[in-house]
Amino acid sequence: MKVLLYGHKVNDADIKYIADLYQTIFDANHQLYIYEPYFAQINRKFEISQKIKLVESYDSLKREHCDILISLGGDGTILRAATLIRELNIPILGINLGRLGFLSNLDKTKTVNVLSLIEEKNYELDSRSLLTLETKSPIFGKTKFALNDFTLLKRDTSSMITIHAYVNDQFLNTYWADGLIISTPTGSTGYSLSCGGPIIFPSSKNFVITPVAPHTLTARPIIIPDDSKIRLHAEGRTDNFLCTLDARAEFIDSSVDLLLKKCDFMINLIRFQEQTFSQTIREKLNWGIDSRN
Repeated sequence: MKVLLYGHKVNDADIKYIADLYQTIFDANHQLYIYEPYFAQINRKFEISQKIKLVESYDSLKREHCDILISLGGDGTILRAATLIRELNIPILGINLGRLGFLSNLDKTKTVNVLSLIEEKNYELDSRSLLTLETKSPIFGKTKFALNDFTLLKRDTSSMITIHAYVNDQFLNTYWADGLIISTPTGSTGYSLSCGGPIIFPSSKNFVITPVAPHTLTARPIIIPDDSKIRLHAEGRTDNFLCTLDARAEFIDSSVDLLLKKCDFMINLIRFQEQTFSQTIREKLNWGIDSRN
C-alpha cells in the first residue's frame, strides 16, 4: 500500500505520534510518501533513515497513484489536503492533532492502530460534496473549489456591503450585511454555524446560504438543493471585497460576478465503523451533558 503523510505544521508535542505512525508504516512494509513541505519540518525534529518518496504537488501525486492520504492536524489540514488531491479520489484519513476536529476526528493516541484497521477494511468511505466557483476573474488558480464553504465579505472595518443573490437565475434576496456564506453540509459545522446556520448531515444534498451580521433581521439562513446554481454580485462604499474558498482568500471588485455550484468530484473521508456523525457532533458540542452536575 502506498501511504502519503500530509500535514501543515509540526508541533513538538506531536512528534511522538508522528514518529510512531512513521515507524508503524515501515514495520508493515508499506511504501511511505511524505508531502515535501511537511517532510522539511519533520526532518528537523527527528531523523528519517528509511527510504521514502516525496510528493511536491498535485502533478507529482497524480504520477505516484497513492492509495491513502493520512492527514495529521486539524480540520484545516484536511481542507488543505483536498486542494492537493482534487479529483484523484484518494481517500483521506484525518488524525486529530488540532482542537475541535469535526473532520479530523480520530484521536492521536490511536495512531499505531490506524494501519491495521485499514488493512482489515474496518472502515467506510464518507463521500463529501464540494462547491466550485466560476468567474471570469483569474482568482484561485486551479483550485476553484471548497470542501467547507465560500464566503463573500467586506474588507477590514469598512461599512457593510450589499450582495444581490440569485438561485437558478431567480432573484432570491439583496443582503445588507458584513457578508454571505455559501456552505456545503461539511461546512455547516464551521463558519456558517457560528453565524446561526443549521447543522446538516453530510449525506444531505444541500447548500446553506447564511448571512453574516445582516442589517435586516428578517434575513435568515436558507437551505437549497445542491443542484442549484447561485449567482452573487457585491456592491459597497468601497470597491473591494474579500472572497474565500475554505482558507484561501482573494480580493475582487464590484465588476466581478460570481457563480457557485456543486463540484463535479467529491472528497472521500475514511470513517471507521464505530464513528457516526451523530456521535461526532454529540461529543464535540457536548450535547446530552448537564454541566450543572
